Amino acid sequence: MSVVGWIVVGLIAGVLAKGVTGVQGTGCLMTMVIGILGGLVGGFLFQQVTGTGIGGFGLRSIVVAFLGACLLLLFFGALSGRRRA
Repeated sequence: MSVVGWIVVGLIAGVLAKGVTGVQGTGCLMTMVIGILGGLVGGFLFQQVTGTGIGGFGLRSIVVAFLGACLLLLFFGALSGRRRA
């Protein structure tokens, strides 16, 4: 996947994950970073479980990145003790 593809998937996944987890106070750039890192985490976990990670731009990639971003947001929220809105 291209860099632009990762940014788009990251932005979509980050926005969805922030909406589901209730995390607020992060800007657009941080949302992209959360989504991209979520894609890496989700891709790694799916690779371990199913044998396939994120391949290209598509719904599956967004779902994997979204799930990884949710895990990241919940994990960091638990570590920092921040409340959700």
